[in-house]
Amino acid sequence: MKYLIVVPDGAADEKMEELGGKTPLEVVEIDHMNAFAREGTVGLVRTIPPGVEPGSDAANLSILGYDPRIYLTGRSALEAASIGVQMRENDIAYRANLVTLAGEGAYEDLIIEDHSAGDVSTEEADELIEAVNLAFSDERIRFYTGVSYRHCMILSEGSAAHTLTPPHDALGKRAGDWLPTGADGAMIEALMKKSYPLLKEHPVNRERVKKGLRPANSLWIWGHGKRVELPSFYEKYGLTGAVISAVDLIKGIGIRAGLERIDVPGATGTLGTNYEGKASAAVKAFASGKDFVFIHIESPDECSHQGDLAGKMESLKRIDQRVVKPVTAYLKSGGTPFKFLCLPDHQTPISIRTHTAAPVPFVLFDSGKKAPFDAERRFSEASGEAGMFFDSGVALADYFFDRSTV
Repeated sequence: MKYLIVVPDGAADEKMEELGGKTPLEVVEIDHMNAFAREGTVGLVRTIPPGVEPGSDAANLSILGYDPRIYLTGRSALEAASIGVQMRENDIAYRANLVTLAGEGAYEDLIIEDHSAGDVSTEEADELIEAVNLAFSDERIRFYTGVSYRHCMILSEGSAAHTLTPPHDALGKRAGDWLPTGADGAMIEALMKKSYPLLKEHPVNRERVKKGLRPANSLWIWGHGKRVELPSFYEKYGLTGAVISAVDLIKGIGIRAGLERIDVPGATGTLGTNYEGKASAAVKAFASGKDFVFIHIESPDECSHQGDLAGKMESLKRIDQRVVKPVTAYLKSGGTPFKFLCLPDHQTPISIRTHTAAPVPFVLFDSGKKAPFDAERRFSEASGEAGMFFDSGVALADYFFDRSTV
């Protein structure tokens, strides 16, 4: 048996007036996902446990069978593993976004315009993080370049007893209302404020402004956590596997779980990511003997954070045509039985441009146990409400990997 999970990040949404009271998944042309729904099982799953922040860290751990209430210490510790940072026991990792702040006056009065600084390139970001290190790193603090706007700060001998806000939760709002609080809050706030004049005048940002692009003019620090160890995925499910994603968070989860990390050139996490490259990498992984492949595609979530409905729907069509179609065609052609699971990690409604903890729809297809054909069944929130319900992502993972009695 081969196992394939495809995660269109943030694809789930709420009903929208401009779509006639339907969600993007209900109206977009995703023929291949819907074909699997007609012959498979659909339902809803709660990927975010009660009381846990609705982030991609908790949701993707859950989908892979790891209870975030046990294993989640903070997303950046997982991202640090992907970047190659060797964290010590007393280190605290932080996500350091490069963001766009707009307006004039004091830092507190600036508006959080873009959590991704216009999807700043990794090459540009590397120059900016180098400048940040030259200005601020010392025996306790060090910054590491990640991908695009997503970077890492390591603080040695720090405390995790503070409250930090993801910038995508405060888009369009005054920065001063969302600054850090708690143990190291004043120090982190000072770093963020000092980064603004440094980055605003950096040649990379001057050039971006000339081109009409949003500048990456401030650090925004959040997502803190200590080093985490996950039980081996192979020991848990008896399967070899690989993860394919543009983002360090997903790669870090894979590394900690003992799965192979596959890097795809041109995988950016944006609408223009290399869909075909991810599909090709998945096929090669299966051909090399892997039992399981996890493909994560960030683009629907990024479009949701930007309030870009057209982009979100286009990303879903591209995932359907350029990822789901070729990988499942390969699995069908080989004659080996396979199971396919497709689900968002969480809901990211366009209306609020951030995540919620609402249950998300899934489609599950087993080539050896096809469900009775239903022409009306599709991969959507509405179809999911009429199907199976799993109270946790862990329960769905156990069911999918044949470790459940459900």
